[in-house]
Amino acid sequence: MLRCIAAVSAALIFSALTPLPARAADKVVLMLNWYVYGEHAPFYYGKARGIYAADGIDLEIQEGRGSAATTQAVAAKTANFGYVDVPTMMRAAVKGAPIIATGVLLQTSPMSVMGLAEKNIRKPEDIKGKTVAITPADSMTQIWPLFLKKTGLKESDFTTVAGDAQTKLQAVINGRADLLLGYVMDQSMKIKDATGKDVYPIKFADYGINMVSSGLVANTDYVKANADVVRRFMDATTKAVEAAEKDPRAAAQSILDANPKGGKIGTLTEGFELTIPLYRTPETRNKRPFQVTDQNMKDTVDLMVEYGGLDAKAKDNPKAFYTNDYLPK
Repeated sequence: MLRCIAAVSAALIFSALTPLPARAADKVVLMLNWYVYGEHAPFYYGKARGIYAADGIDLEIQEGRGSAATTQAVAAKTANFGYVDVPTMMRAAVKGAPIIATGVLLQTSPMSVMGLAEKNIRKPEDIKGKTVAITPADSMTQIWPLFLKKTGLKESDFTTVAGDAQTKLQAVINGRADLLLGYVMDQSMKIKDATGKDVYPIKFADYGINMVSSGLVANTDYVKANADVVRRFMDATTKAVEAAEKDPRAAAQSILDANPKGGKIGTLTEGFELTIPLYRTPETRNKRPFQVTDQNMKDTVDLMVEYGGLDAKAKDNPKAFYTNDYLPK
């Protein structure tokens, strides 16, 4: 009997000391809004540093071909999460697409009108008599009339040329246009890569245009069915953003480590450094990333209805477009 008790005790002790098999990580596909650039550094850095793995997330990052296309992919469950322009997502959601923002990262707009710094175009008044390159129907062109209204400019004050995203860039690079509508951390870095010259942006946000920009979105059915995965993904991404903020160059380098043709370390780093101030507003300056306020989202919806072609019924319930419920405290 004593030998039997001893054997059972030994078996129990052995069982307690034997590690359980590790839980398999959940595969998550994140589709970006565009080809990789500095703004995307936290995702690559979080993966390289093992931050996602520590939260049980096996992350696959895919480049995108525009926020609208990524939004469609997420709505169709081709990707689990998308990193997109949130106002673009709103247009799809208000038409019935099953999609919601699980975290809004850029809470200050990166929209600007920019040109080579050597041209000394530093304020709206300086745009008069110049040539501005735009891409018709993109998000910046839709908000452009509001910028003109806020700054007292008229379309007759300057010349406009139109083309796709690459044509717009080439117009400024080749001197056929003085300025283009672009994001402070994106097109400005592409111009600098091509010319070696600094770019000066006149930011829309500096003239009272307060609206959110990029965030993470997911299919609403996916969120309901995978609440724990969503919570862990948002926890890991929050940590990744916080870690990347502390070491921008290392975060930018992680892009090149994953994609050697992803750009140049100097402009990737600079582009990411230009992104960081957009993470927070005065209301969220002491909060962790992604903690958008209800007022910021309401203001964005109101602006998009008035100037961005968003259906007016979006104003009935701005909270339908986003949730902070899956964010870490």
